[in-house]
Amino acid sequence: MFQELVSLAQSKLRTQEFSGRISCGQVSAAIETSSGKFFSGVCIDAPCALGTCAERNAIGSMVTEGEFQIIKLVCIKGHDVILPCGACQELLLQLHPKNFKIEVLTNLEGATIKLKDLMPYWWGNT
Repeated sequence: MFQELVSLAQSKLRTQEFSGRISCGQVSAAIETSSGKFFSGVCIDAPCALGTCAERNAIGSMVTEGEFQIIKLVCIKGHDVILPCGACQELLLQLHPKNFKIEVLTNLEGATIKLKDLMPYWWGNT
């Protein structure tokens, strides 16, 4: 069910360092939209607040193509599945009213959690 997304995310992992300040590719993310399209991104780490998460890079590509509703999300670091950070969860929830239903992969065995369960007290629910 998530294998295509996992494979896509794993294919993007490749740690790169350049400029003496920036590194990227340690974390990758892949998303599936409600239209069935896949988008991916990698993290960009900087020694200040100018970096960005893999999820936000994938979201940027998705939004560039006119998509806003996500149904599945995978975040990979090394050989492990990780959860999106709080800032990415917030952005996901604000992008589309139905994104609270996003299935987030929690391990490579296929376990998932809904985004609404990661953010049960989200301020936008008021």
